[in-house]
Amino acid sequence: MWVDLIITLVKILFIFTVTVGFFAPILTWVERKQSALMQDRIGANRAEIMGFTALGLFHIIADAVKMFTKEDFIPDGANKFLHTISPILALVPAILTFAVVPFGGQYTLFDKEVNLVISDLDVGLLFVFAIASLATYGYVIAGWSSNNNWSLLGSMRTASQMISYEVTMGLTIIGVLMVYETMKLPEIGAAQEDFFRWGFFLQPLGFIMFLAASIAENKRIPFDAPEAESELVAGYFTEYSGIKFGMFFMAEFIEMVTIAAIVTILFFGAWHIPFLTTATLLSWFDFLGATGSNFAVMLIHIAVFFAKVVFFIWFQMVIRWTLPRFRYDQIMKLGWKILLPLSLANILVTAIVIMILN
Repeated sequence: MWVDLIITLVKILFIFTVTVGFFAPILTWVERKQSALMQDRIGANRAEIMGFTALGLFHIIADAVKMFTKEDFIPDGANKFLHTISPILALVPAILTFAVVPFGGQYTLFDKEVNLVISDLDVGLLFVFAIASLATYGYVIAGWSSNNNWSLLGSMRTASQMISYEVTMGLTIIGVLMVYETMKLPEIGAAQEDFFRWGFFLQPLGFIMFLAASIAENKRIPFDAPEAESELVAGYFTEYSGIKFGMFFMAEFIEMVTIAAIVTILFFGAWHIPFLTTATLLSWFDFLGATGSNFAVMLIHIAVFFAKVVFFIWFQMVIRWTLPRFRYDQIMKLGWKILLPLSLANILVTAIVIMILN
């Protein structure tokens, strides 16, 4: 029992360190540098320590110091309690979703089976959608509690956009569930050891629709109408400053990691390397013994999984700095009149193909 508890705590610490300790802060730098490279600029390069700029990485430290020391301003007439807890309601669900996201397969270490997922739920994928949808309350409450008309408009846009695209996002993965016949994310990942069984080949339309709906859920360009600076100042978080402001941004970046991880597991082979099975990898490290070979393969699979995650984070950044913002009516039309009918058609076609093949 104690061994299982220690293993679980190690996995929790690892995921928390990777998401909150690494990806969340580093993506603030990536956001600036990647946009600068795409626009032929230098990007963040002013923060320095003893004359060293480290390609602008010290801006992460400067931003953190500024957010922690900046005044926490709450406007007159605002609901102080709701104004305070709304950033927490937005951030915590983004972190909790990783409880069911596997970052590797199952390995035998010291005669004990180790599964690289914090909680292997039978309804893991449903858990991701259920928890992620709770963040909507944080954004809506933030706009309403600020006693600001622009913030209220932003929160109303957030509510309608996130609820609209949650429907489509849920339907786009039904085809994946039909193909792999499970809602357990580790089982979906394990089923893609064969390269041609990757979800992208079996559900190409589902992948495109899921990625579009996920970006809309995260309110990133071209779906950033809830915080459109040219229209609503900053939308639902106009009246936020300091660490609360930082929590909203951290939630957005962690959700980018979540999207990249879910896309990797559902459509791009999870932790598997194309044309290279786990058995083959284990045979390469036979000289290390059973535990040593499993440990080596585990490290390789973790590296492969996060390499894919990094790629899809980069891809989301490319979309963000390439496409212009959609009008709000265009966002709603895309969700209800295009993606929703296509997702239903995708389910029908998938069902017909499965019946024919069976």
